[in-house]
Amino acid sequence: MANCLIAAVEAIGAAIASNKEVLTSLDAAIGDADHGINMARGFQAVSGKLSTLAQTADAATVLKTVGMTLITTVGGASGPLYGTAFLRAAAAGQGKNTLSPSDVGNMLAAAIAGIKERGKAVRGEKTMLDALEPAYEAFKSAEQQGRSLVECLAAARESALDGVMFTKSIIATKGRASYLGERSLGHQDPGATSAYLIIAALEEFCRSQEQREE
Repeated sequence: MANCLIAAVEAIGAAIASNKEVLTSLDAAIGDADHGINMARGFQAVSGKLSTLAQTADAATVLKTVGMTLITTVGGASGPLYGTAFLRAAAAGQGKNTLSPSDVGNMLAAAIAGIKERGKAVRGEKTMLDALEPAYEAFKSAEQQGRSLVECLAAARESALDGVMFTKSIIATKGRASYLGERSLGHQDPGATSAYLIIAALEEFCRSQEQREE
């Protein structure tokens, strides 16, 4: 379990690293111009921490390590928010050695709840929640239809991308982008974009695992 989950996190880190400049460019327009840099640095630190874990570690231990490392290494709001998300997902995955679509859905729900509490934010404020909440709804709908984990993640990824595009149509009312007021209109939110990249990386990883098992 640990090896597979660590590989999934490494896939997320690789996706963030390869999109570092894109995320930073998006953030330069409405924020501090450091989202990509900070996220890439955080996941690089995560990779180092995960390499020290025992192969028998459960999902909670892996995700808790990710969360604590992001909180201590990623600057700005992203570190605490993503860190909290992984810590809440860890709590939801406590004792799990395999993850069903239902388990992953519960972990995603817990992560979103953590972000909302930590950031005191709601959907529609031009934040990562505008990608994550529609993604969760799509994931849950697919899960209730008996779809596989890959299919659930594919549905989540499609809705997350719709959410990212939606952020261009709204004015930021949360975070540094809110300082721009109406000037934030038309810009894609970097946090929503990184949330989309994480979901897309998870889907790609799980799809590759599924194909290897066929």
